[in-house]
Amino acid sequence: MGIIQNPVLPGFHPDPSILRVGDDYYIATSTFEWYPGVRLHHSKDLVHWRALGGVLTDQLDMTGNPDSGGVWAPCLSYADGTFYLVYTDVKSYAGGFWDTPNHLVTAPAIEGPWSEPVPLHARGFDPSMFHDDDGRSWLLSNRTDWRPGRPWANGIIIQEYDRARRRLVGEPVDLYAGTAAGMTEGPHLYRKDGWYYLVTAEGGTEWFHQVTVARSRELLGPYRTDPDTPLLTSVHRPDLTLQKAGHGSLVDTPDGEWFLAHLTGRPLGLRGRCILGRETAIQRVTWTGEGWPRIDGGVPHEQVPGPGLPAHPWPDEPETDDFTSPALGPHWSTLRRPPSPDWLSTGSGRLRLTGGRSAAALSGESLVARRVQHQRVTFEATVEFEPSQYQQMAGITAYYNSRNWYFLRIGWDEQDGPMVDVLASDRGRVTLYGPAVPLDGPARLRLELEGGALRASYGDVEWGPFDASILSDEYAQESDGGVPRTWGFTGAFFGLWAQDMTGGGITASFSAATYKPHP
Repeated sequence: MGIIQNPVLPGFHPDPSILRVGDDYYIATSTFEWYPGVRLHHSKDLVHWRALGGVLTDQLDMTGNPDSGGVWAPCLSYADGTFYLVYTDVKSYAGGFWDTPNHLVTAPAIEGPWSEPVPLHARGFDPSMFHDDDGRSWLLSNRTDWRPGRPWANGIIIQEYDRARRRLVGEPVDLYAGTAAGMTEGPHLYRKDGWYYLVTAEGGTEWFHQVTVARSRELLGPYRTDPDTPLLTSVHRPDLTLQKAGHGSLVDTPDGEWFLAHLTGRPLGLRGRCILGRETAIQRVTWTGEGWPRIDGGVPHEQVPGPGLPAHPWPDEPETDDFTSPALGPHWSTLRRPPSPDWLSTGSGRLRLTGGRSAAALSGESLVARRVQHQRVTFEATVEFEPSQYQQMAGITAYYNSRNWYFLRIGWDEQDGPMVDVLASDRGRVTLYGPAVPLDGPARLRLELEGGALRASYGDVEWGPFDASILSDEYAQESDGGVPRTWGFTGAFFGLWAQDMTGGGITASFSAATYKPHP
């Protein structure tokens, strides 16, 4: 028996949906505005994880609207030799309106080929698919409410899905109104010992997050909430390393051991900002004599006894990517558009990016980035770039979203010509930090994260420290009169960025991109 060290998926891996098929375990997580549209992970033993990366990238354009909120809360399920993946392609959540079309894709194997998306309803988000023992399948989700003065989350609904006809049938049924914690979402349904167990997320995705369980003898209810709810939360334990515990899904092993995969965050200090975003952890679950699930203490633990399964570790990811492969590695993501030869190529030790639109654009950016997964880490890369005017720039970035980022860049100045400095955006307010250092051939650029501080360097010159905590959900959320105008749902990224606002398509070349954690 190994030890599960949490989080098992560090750095921006929210809303986990865990699934066992035979001896294999899978987790699907949200990615919002980043490609691949759904992040899949695969394990044999619930302890070691391997990213399968872009297995869906070519098949699914899940963020076709450049202003989309991206892919929310995908749910992976399996029935009769077929994988089912349902997800929400969030088009808008501004002003209290929720445009949340849901879709389904299927495949005979996790590697694909995946079907064309089947449109489902848009009544709410966080869909999941439940396959009952009688061969019928059901789609669950929350239901959103735009009406002023009403809670935006208006309970959990369920509707039958006809697998043969690939469409929803009948009318949606109100399944569960939730508890006083409110904001009921993220439903997952399970059948065990004659009961239907409904697992939901409540309390919002921040400090009051929790996992709530209800059950019924009948599929369509009524559902009775566990009298000792919640199953999991960290709301009353701000001293714990793992905060925001909620949005869980259950899985069992062939020997009858149970575990819960859930969302969590690791703040800087007591209820501080979570630079690494919302991560995925796993907890061991036991069952009471009355048939209710329990987690030790009802709180998230950093270390958990693993299942009684043989170890099946995956190779560690190399610190340095030499870009010798013709495709990006699974640890890389691209922003709002899939990688394609018209703007990206890799191989022969180089990643080449054609300069894209500006940092403020909501489409057409040339940014390749990876999740920041450690609170103490260095990221560096060698950049070859020859700008000829100030509208062209390339370099490495510490990035949260289009309004919050740091950019250690090669730029151009009328007096100095090509040079290196730092450009930064704080809630859309752009600042240029000197000194501007003359460029001398290929530039080895370096970013170093130390908790809440970020430093940038080129040669013997250092800029900073900068406030890295602006690269967090907590800071990215902007409100107007208490109503969120911009929500934060991701986490910090380190990336390789090329911009050409002239539209001329100048190319930047990146090599030896190194991500090195520190003890």
